[in-house]
Amino acid sequence: GTDEETVLTVLTTRNNAQRQEIASAFKTLFGRDLVDDLKSELTGKFETLMVSLMRPAHLFDAHALKHAIKGAGTNEKVLTEILASRTPVEVQNIKQVYQQEYEADLEDKITGETSGHFQRLLVVLLQANRDPDVGVDEALVEQDAQVLFRAGELKWGTDEEKFITILGTRSVSHLRRVFDKYMTISGFQIEETIDRETSGDLEKLLLAVVKCIRSVPAYFAETLYHSMKGAGTDDDTLIRVMVSRSEVDLLDIRQEFRKNFAKSLYQMIQKDTSGDYRKALLLLCGGDD
Repeated sequence: GTDEETVLTVLTTRNNAQRQEIASAFKTLFGRDLVDDLKSELTGKFETLMVSLMRPAHLFDAHALKHAIKGAGTNEKVLTEILASRTPVEVQNIKQVYQQEYEADLEDKITGETSGHFQRLLVVLLQANRDPDVGVDEALVEQDAQVLFRAGELKWGTDEEKFITILGTRSVSHLRRVFDKYMTISGFQIEETIDRETSGDLEKLLLAVVKCIRSVPAYFAETLYHSMKGAGTDDDTLIRVMVSRSEVDLLDIRQEFRKNFAKSLYQMIQKDTSGDYRKALLLLCGGDD
């Protein structure tokens, strides 16, 4: 039998770099591959979580994207989550790692599997050319807010291109001001307009971009909440977010979670999962806020 308790305690209380060192020492001492052993000894969601923790951090996103575009059907949710939330530097890094690992161009792969305005916005985000955050030009803020207002609320039909260009290329601090100005001009939050004027995958991606511009931790708190709310749990999303953010901004995510959903992330995981899988997620989560 396997002592799951030891496995989960060791792996969830180390950071990714330490886990890589453990895997390397494991191979040296026992001549065996730790990940292969985990796969053969564990099952189900617990196995998925442990194997995800063992994936080198720089590879994690590239692997998730590869998985999202291979085989029948594309997982648009994963493309949206990763490309809307990562910084330009992170996106450049993902593209490089993807090329090295899979000898393929990420952009080609994504354009091969997506279409329309959804594809356009993904391609814009993949360029990782968002303006740097250097001061805000109020005249340009006013102009962008007016352009968005005219492209959406004031127009019969929607000029999606304008939304894609502005939301995909302007700096974070600039866009935060644009959203405030938009509210002043139109009387609506930009999210309400996107909700009314667009649909399907494009709508989800535009909303994700807006939410990440406002606050990446709040976006992930909401993503985690929806992965567990209601009947059934979206374990793939729960695992992906917990693992990928565990060394980035999980404390901030926990704070946003508590603030926005009147319960702690810890409590929700506790209520929604079970067994070793639950124990491991709670250890990753850290504390009950």
